[in-house]
Formats: sequence, C-alpha cells, structure tokens
Amino acid sequence: MSPATPPTHSTRLPAPDDPGTLPLPPAAFPDPGVELIRGAFYAQRPGSRPLSMDLWLPRDRGAPVPVVVFVHGGGWRIGRRDDLGPRFRAWRPGPFARIARQGIAVACPDYRLSAEATAPAQLEDLTDALAWLGDRAAEIGVDPGRTVMWGESAGGHLAALTALTAPTAPTEPAAPAAGTETGAVSGSVTVRGCAAWYAPSDLTNFGTDHPKEGFDPRDPDSSEARLLGVPPAEDPEHALAYSPVGRVAPGAPPFLLMHGDEDRTVALHQSVRLAEALHAAGAQADLRTVPGGDHQWRALPEGDVLSCFTTTVDFFHDRLGTPA
Repeated sequence: MSPATPPTHSTRLPAPDDPGTLPLPPAAFPDPGVELIRGAFYAQRPGSRPLSMDLWLPRDRGAPVPVVVFVHGGGWRIGRRDDLGPRFRAWRPGPFARIARQGIAVACPDYRLSAEATAPAQLEDLTDALAWLGDRAAEIGVDPGRTVMWGESAGGHLAALTALTAPTAPTEPAAPAAGTETGAVSGSVTVRGCAAWYAPSDLTNFGTDHPKEGFDPRDPDSSEARLLGVPPAEDPEHALAYSPVGRVAPGAPPFLLMHGDEDRTVALHQSVRLAEALHAAGAQADLRTVPGGDHQWRALPEGDVLSCFTTTVDFFHDRLGTPA
C-alpha cells in the first residue's frame, strides 16, 4: 500500500477584483436634483490600496451628461478626493452638487499619494480613472466624449498633465449626443478642456519662481522631490517630463488658468509659464489673475471666491456644450 500523497498548497496570490465588472455602490440623494455614487472602485495594483471615485450626477438624466473630472490638491502628499479646499467646505449645497444641478456630472477620483508611489504613478491612476469612466459610461449615464479636467494646486498639476496626455478635441465646443437615451453612450474619453487653479506647472523652476520664500529645489523632503523621487534640481529632465509645460504640444485642449497674485505657496509665474507654453503651441489659454488671492483663495472676500467658482463653471459649460 503506497503512502498517502501529502496535500499541496498553491502559492499563487488571488487576483484583484476587476473594477470594470464590480457593481456600483448604491446611490444616495444628498441634495434636490442630485444623485451621489460614493466610493466606486476603479483601479487596484498589487501592493497598493484600492482606488475609488465619487460620482456627483444630475438625478434626472434624459440623455448622457458630460463630465468634469476633479483632482484634489494637497502637495501630492495628502488630501481627499471630495475636497475643493477650505473655502468651500461650508457651502450648502456643496460645489460638486451645484455643478450636478446644472446638468454636468463630476467625478472625483483618488490617486496614489507620493508616500505610496512616485511619478508617473499619479498620471497612470488618472488615466485609469478616465478609462473606467469610458467603460462604465453607459451604466452611469455620462457622455465620455464630453469630458473636462479640473484641479486645484497639486491636483491642478495632475489635471493639466492628464489633459495634455489624454485624447483631446482642442478647440470646438462639444455637441451633446443627439437622439440617445440614458446610458446610450460609452467608449473612449475625449478631454475638451482643463481648468487649473493655482497649480504648479514647471517643477524645474518651482523654487526659483519664489524669490521671497525659502523654497530649495535641492531639498529631498520637498513635496516636489517626494513626487518625483528626486529633487528637481538634481534631475531637471525628469522634473520637466512630469511638468505640464513639458507636455504641451500642438493640439492641446483649451485651458482656464486661475491664480492669485499674492500666492505664497505656488508662485503666479507658474501659471504664466504654462499659459506662455500653450500660446506658443497655438493652443488656447485664458489666464485669470485674481487680485489679492493667496493659495486656496485664502483671505479673498466670499464674493470673489464665488466668482472664481462661477467663472470656472462657465468654462465647463462652454467646453461641454451645455446651457449655462
């Protein structure tokens, strides 16, 4: 009688869940006319946390609606996907609900922070978020052919990088999908514009643009060095490759750049550099300097903060072909 064969144990690790097939989380209805799908799982890589996004949607979608993809700030080190900054946290309804009530969806994705992974991880994550929106567009009720990027501070940097990398429709405003019912449009995303608030745009010159402050481009603990994995001054080619000014090319989509002239965190000249690069490439760039504006619109009167928001939403309507 032969001895029993010992049991075998597989060392193969389980595959991560497929975000393209997982059911969407249940919807909530936080404000009149608004549907919120919070925490929809869109990507996961081995050794990394699952990445999710929130979807703020017009509740009554008779046809697929355009979408704004918002990218949060926080120096690439911290931040929450649903946070536009301290000046907007007390708004009721909140800024994303206000946009959804005007017929435009807002997608707010996570991305890996710099302590989790260095560039290009963040750009890869946002590219995956766009692909997920295209794959699930019919189910969600959005039109991926009418997409605009938006971000503030470090999120503006990432939104601009994504807009300059993704497929684009550079100049003409988008036309709504005609003759379609809810969920009838799906497919690849087309980025038709980008709005960036007080965003780093040229990491090679980030420190030198701040003559009055102590920004050291060789500091290995700076937010820029943690994003890149090396101080910008030690590898300027790498810093330029992950700067929006280094990605500008003919055919870039139109940009709205808003920046305060009293910004002590990201110098106004960072947005000037991006506007100049876009103009040199033949692209549209509307640079709005906000008098008295510091970073995150600190110290601005409430009416001026509202004006920054409404100017940006008007840009969305123009690029997405929706009535203001």
